Amino acid sequence: MMLTTILGLLDRFLDRLQLKGSLQITYPDGQTRRYGDGVGEFVHLELRNWKALWRIVVTPDPAVPEAYMDGDLVFHEGDPITFLKVVYSGVSEAPAHDFHPIFSADKLRYLLRRIHQFNPQSRARANVKYHYDLSRTLYDLFLDEDRQYSCAYFENPQVSLEEAQIAKKRHLAAKLLLEPGMRVLDIGSGWGGLGLTLAGDYGADVRGVTLSDEQYGLSRRRAKEAGLEDRARFDLIDYREVDGQFDRIISVGMFEHVGVNHYGEYFNKARTLLKDDGVMVMHTIGRTGPPSVTSAFIRKYIFPGGYIPALSEIMAPVEHSGLHVTDVEVLTDHYAETLKAWRERFMARRDEAVALYDERFARMWEFYLAASEAAFRYQDMVVFQVQLAKNKLSIPRTRDYITDFDRRHGSNQGGMRAAE
Repeated sequence: MMLTTILGLLDRFLDRLQLKGSLQITYPDGQTRRYGDGVGEFVHLELRNWKALWRIVVTPDPAVPEAYMDGDLVFHEGDPITFLKVVYSGVSEAPAHDFHPIFSADKLRYLLRRIHQFNPQSRARANVKYHYDLSRTLYDLFLDEDRQYSCAYFENPQVSLEEAQIAKKRHLAAKLLLEPGMRVLDIGSGWGGLGLTLAGDYGADVRGVTLSDEQYGLSRRRAKEAGLEDRARFDLIDYREVDGQFDRIISVGMFEHVGVNHYGEYFNKARTLLKDDGVMVMHTIGRTGPPSVTSAFIRKYIFPGGYIPALSEIMAPVEHSGLHVTDVEVLTDHYAETLKAWRERFMARRDEAVALYDERFARMWEFYLAASEAAFRYQDMVVFQVQLAKNKLSIPRTRDYITDFDRRHGSNQGGMRAAE
């Protein structure tokens, strides 16, 4: 009776999704059921035990990726990205009571999200170390040479990942209205690539801050090898501990780790660090829909304490901080293309990831990259580039300066190479 109920719930939900494509599921008792319109992508997966199936019905996130990680869900045809494409192709018309467990889980996560995203300095450091202090070799498997671990800027579909990452850095420099000699604070400086580019290609005096030991060590080494120690300095410090004032502040891929409880603290601190005519650019993943929750799989296995904000959640604390929003650009599918490149590179060297960690880790990382790509391609994930200023008149009257800068420096194929 229990198994019949489980299958009935899953059947009902998948039928209501009106999938475009074919999803074929072989259940633990050997029976196979088919869903979708039969046109387009084909996926055949097998669920090898009833416990995994029950968990998927109750809480598909994180149960689906966990089942894949544990070998309880295997693909006979297709792969995680194809599976997610078929699933996201459907628009559910089912009311909440038709598949109650899923909706209840999301509501509970929303109620608890401020607890999950409580990020005092000690917890922020632990969260960063969990992800960014993984082996450097892992990131070598899929990132570009400059180790840009954020959305690239694809000016046209034909450019390579390396070219798109160079364009991203140039585009950000344009929005900073960067001039030689300016003091720049890079909040969440990663492995140093952006800071080194701003110093080496554009003549800035850069201070980068990170909470990752791995990123800190490699950034300093790269600065020394590039002869930029005097203009690109990196510190292992929380942005909340930074003192002084800067002409420019750049923050790329860091705001997702701040936590909704700390947005006001973040923008208030930025305001105190900016000079009166200063400009800040924040590049962050965002959602075009209303506030929501972090995927349970992502929070548990990939980015503890992380959250993707809605634009409305960013704007309110900015307004209270006294900063002015002077420009907002939405990058729609740029991150989908970035993640596709990362996923393909990772899969080409997947055996090395298994050797580095193990098969379960490789499956986890594969699903993470696939789920992230699918979220940007088929759901409401985008990237926001938000420009802020203390004095709104510090920014030119039109956006021509961005285009002019991009064109003027477009032939600049600089950018610091990663240390081997």
